[in-house]
Amino acid sequence: MIDLHYWTTPNGLKVTIFLEEAGLPYKIIPVNIGKGDQFKPEFLRISPNNRIPAIVDQEPAGGGAPISIFESGAILLYLAEKTGRFLPADTRGRVEVTQWLFWQMAGLGPMAGQNHHFRNYAPEKLPYAIDRYVKETNRLYGVLNKRLADRPFVAGTYSIADMAAYPWIVPHANQGQSLDDFAHLKRWFETIKSRPAVVRAYDKAKEINTQTVITEESRRILFGQTAASVA
Repeated sequence: MIDLHYWTTPNGLKVTIFLEEAGLPYKIIPVNIGKGDQFKPEFLRISPNNRIPAIVDQEPAGGGAPISIFESGAILLYLAEKTGRFLPADTRGRVEVTQWLFWQMAGLGPMAGQNHHFRNYAPEKLPYAIDRYVKETNRLYGVLNKRLADRPFVAGTYSIADMAAYPWIVPHANQGQSLDDFAHLKRWFETIKSRPAVVRAYDKAKEINTQTVITEESRRILFGQTAASVA
């Protein structure tokens, strides 16, 4: 059994997509980041960076004590290795997947996240910041579109690289992007969107987070923390 400490963000959805695709038994433990659950001591013990998602594998390969993992990319790698799925065993195939997984972790996620923040959540609209991150998000969409021009999925076959990138493309309109500008990316997006496991993952998200409105209190919790929060 996998205990999944989760909220309905793109990073959280990466993991539910994998778990649904692989058919692994798991239990969701909601971590409402708008209420500050991510700063509770019991969560910080498994996710010291106070970010979701995190997992605890109660039945790790080889037995022994449960294993906890934080950071969504590390979780995807761990689960892929545990199951032998969605990550090629050969060196070249593995490199293809991992480099695009890291591309999402280091590029698409952080840049789209800043895009969301300055376009939708910042109390003061800063034109320079909005322009900077909308353009960088657009560039990254272009990189992904070009990559998909001659292959069905990011690394050829469906993998954790696709699971990592897809949830960050879902809110494309809120990022100031149109998929009509990226034909190959749009085709890939629609293909993944229709996968039954992906549908199930998003249906679960709707059941868990029924109120996604950002309030002043949740804004303070999400965007106003310092080192004191994890001391």
